[in-house]
Amino acid sequence: MEFLALLAAVAAIILAWGERRRIAALRARLIGLEQQVAALRDAGPRVIAAGDAAMPSPESAPQRAPEAAAPPEPVAEPISVGAIQPAASEAIPEAPPPLVPPEAAPEPVPARGFEERFGTQWVVWVGGVALALGGIFLVRYSIEQGLIGPGVRVMLGALLAIALIAAGEWTRRNELRSGIGQIGAAHIPSILTAAGTTVAYATVYAAYALYGFLAPPLAFLLLGIVALATLAAALLHGPALAGLGLVGAYVTPVLVSTEEPSFWALYLYLIVVTAAAFALARAKLWRWLAVTALCFATLWTLPGIAEAAVATALPHTVYVVIGFALAAAMIVAGLLFGPAATPDTIDEISSLALAAWLVPAALLTTVSGHDSVALTGFVLLVLATVGIAQRSPAALAAVPVAAGLAVLVMAEWATETRLDSLIAPAGPVAGVVPEPERASFTLHLLAGFGFAALFGLVGFFAQGRSERSVVPQVWAWCAIATPVAVLIALYWRIAGFDRSIPFAGLALLLAALFAVATETLGRRPSRPGLGAGQAIFAVGAVAALALALTMALEKGFLTIALALTVAGIAFVERHRPLPALRYLAAGVALVVLARIGWEPRIVGDAVGTTPIFNWLLWGYGVPALAFWTGGHLLRKRADDGSARTVDTLAILFTVLLVSLEIRHTVQGGDVYRMVSPLTEVGLQVSAWLALAIGLERVRLRTGSIVHNVGAVVMAVLALAGIAVGLVLLVNPVVTGDAVGGPVVNLVLLGYGLPAVLATVLALVARDTRPMAYRAVAATAAVGLSLLWLSLEIRRAYHGAVLTVGPTTDVEQYTYSAAWLAFGVVLLLAGILLRSQPARLASAAVVTLTIAKVFLYDMAGLTGIFRALSFIGLGLVLVGIGLLYQRLLFPRRPARPPAAPAPGGMSAAP
Repeated sequence: MEFLALLAAVAAIILAWGERRRIAALRARLIGLEQQVAALRDAGPRVIAAGDAAMPSPESAPQRAPEAAAPPEPVAEPISVGAIQPAASEAIPEAPPPLVPPEAAPEPVPARGFEERFGTQWVVWVGGVALALGGIFLVRYSIEQGLIGPGVRVMLGALLAIALIAAGEWTRRNELRSGIGQIGAAHIPSILTAAGTTVAYATVYAAYALYGFLAPPLAFLLLGIVALATLAAALLHGPALAGLGLVGAYVTPVLVSTEEPSFWALYLYLIVVTAAAFALARAKLWRWLAVTALCFATLWTLPGIAEAAVATALPHTVYVVIGFALAAAMIVAGLLFGPAATPDTIDEISSLALAAWLVPAALLTTVSGHDSVALTGFVLLVLATVGIAQRSPAALAAVPVAAGLAVLVMAEWATETRLDSLIAPAGPVAGVVPEPERASFTLHLLAGFGFAALFGLVGFFAQGRSERSVVPQVWAWCAIATPVAVLIALYWRIAGFDRSIPFAGLALLLAALFAVATETLGRRPSRPGLGAGQAIFAVGAVAALALALTMALEKGFLTIALALTVAGIAFVERHRPLPALRYLAAGVALVVLARIGWEPRIVGDAVGTTPIFNWLLWGYGVPALAFWTGGHLLRKRADDGSARTVDTLAILFTVLLVSLEIRHTVQGGDVYRMVSPLTEVGLQVSAWLALAIGLERVRLRTGSIVHNVGAVVMAVLALAGIAVGLVLLVNPVVTGDAVGGPVVNLVLLGYGLPAVLATVLALVARDTRPMAYRAVAATAAVGLSLLWLSLEIRRAYHGAVLTVGPTTDVEQYTYSAAWLAFGVVLLLAGILLRSQPARLASAAVVTLTIAKVFLYDMAGLTGIFRALSFIGLGLVLVGIGLLYQRLLFPRRPARPPAAPAPGGMSAAP
């Protein structure tokens, strides 16, 4: 079947070649006809007439080249052919415009149909691929069937490769002689040559890796010859050959395999192929070819990375290092053999060429368990990346990648749990029993401090050396972020985030170095990016100082240190307006939020049981204060997304602080208890109302939408707590819980205090909120007051447990009298304050009292209490009517009758 497929591919190419010749002849004729028609159309009837009248005959006129003709006079605007037609009485000018030679007319490009594309392109491409695959499958089939020996297989493969390459060169030369090579169709010579080079790659690789016919030096030489031949052929045949040959070369090891693979042989082959691809990409400046080769070359590291988990990492490390060196030598702009670079400009391909090899080096280090060879190779690549970026800024974008991967490698080592690092010393019995080898921190300590010193020093000395501000900024961020992150990773692995004075001293030293760098940069003459670099180093000093406090104090102070960093960054941004600092402040604030979400108690069970003065106060109070400060400083310059993020977290941490402290106090230190009694719900509602009042005042001063929305959210949260919690879930009439002594009890705490705060909120919002907001606040205040009054009356009649004992007529009468008195008080308050919501609330309470009297007291009360209930209600209602008539809606005096006009009659009868 494979042989038949090969024959079919050859037949398809022969048929396509014949069709192509016929199509080319038709196209040449069509182009000639179109050129003649275009020349006649451009000349026009006027030009033809003028030529007949004024131009001499060809025999008498001197011959003159078209280039020597005088140029036409410039015109102000284009005029159509129809606009210059002569009238009947119009004379023809003596100097006609010259004829445009037919050769100057642009050749029309006809649209290609399906048949043309199929016959001239698609079948040729498929045929080329089929040829390559046919040759490879033919070798594979002969191996599986044992038809021919290994030597014959290799010889036949070589002959097939030579034949395909020769056929490609022959067709290319014939195309040049016939002039059909410029027709837009699939380039058959390049496809044949690409198939030949692919077969040549496979043949040499099989002779070396499968059969052992070639020693490594000879295999290297032959593979180099094939690679150079492919390079030379691609220079002649164009990018089609480069693409097909490259893909075929990288896929060959997958198609031709062996039961005993050798990574050394594979990597030798891949290095030669990659070097040839990089050289071709550099010679022709084909960026796509460089990216494609990078992708294939780095993808081939994945099998080696998987193998490094159980075997040595040496061959894989060598391959990565050599691949990195090839990319640096031939792809990075402005370095060694790379293309020319624009000064102080970051080039994506140059940076990608280095970053693409750093990623497998980091993966190899982590997967191999931080093998010394892999770690050494990764360190070398990081050093080389920094040096190359210092020499050529085109590769600068690879520096943050190197810094980030260095931090990730250190962090992965820090979080790794290994038994050998947890074994305690044997003490007096050391050596008596065998002990496993203990973990050594020496190599990682050297690597960590080396990374910190490398990025810190190079980043500092790179300030002020570029004409573009982005270059020193990238170096500055890497200079501060890498040492801080590496120090955190080492602190995690060695000290376990426990209190450590030595690490605190290192962080303090780092803060001092960053501060010195800030002051040093401030004394230098002004250069692009120098001010931004100074601000970034100042941020690093603040972060390192916060880290020092964290390491010197308890675990929870990490949260505090990060929060204080937000305020420090905002302070630096206030004096050095750098947009990146605003984003950094918001990002660090979000990190603090994530830390709180991971463990809301900050320090776990060690939060303490002391009310108020516990870890919640420090873990939430200090970040809240830091965020309020940071938001205020950021808002001075602009109320943008960063400032709003910090302001939002300031409100959130304040709410969490108050709510968790209340819960901690009520629940005896257990903030995860599921039960919420009346005491807690009442205090929570009161706290939310107080926060809503405070935010109402703050938003009037700041005008921030965050404070505006925060005030509304807190009011809605308090309203939900009132409606769901106080009225339904924890109502002592529903739960039967004891409320304590008279007057000063849980009813006062749960209903009286929130009623007062809701009243204050309604008054504060009188002139700043819509009527609906004020009405809801007033209704909540009246409802809570009525509940507090009713529950206190019930406490007076039933004792501490409100569900014990019957409800007497005296108690029912007391409810009616108290409600009515409360309604009168609301009316008087509404009149004095000129508050319509208060008067409407009074009307609602009075209406409720009337309904109770007529619907319940009439049937439920007996004796004197029924009569007193109606008499009292009637008197109060009459009094309310008098108040409305005299104070709110007094009767207007009648207008006096109009005086009669002098000498007139009176209007009265």
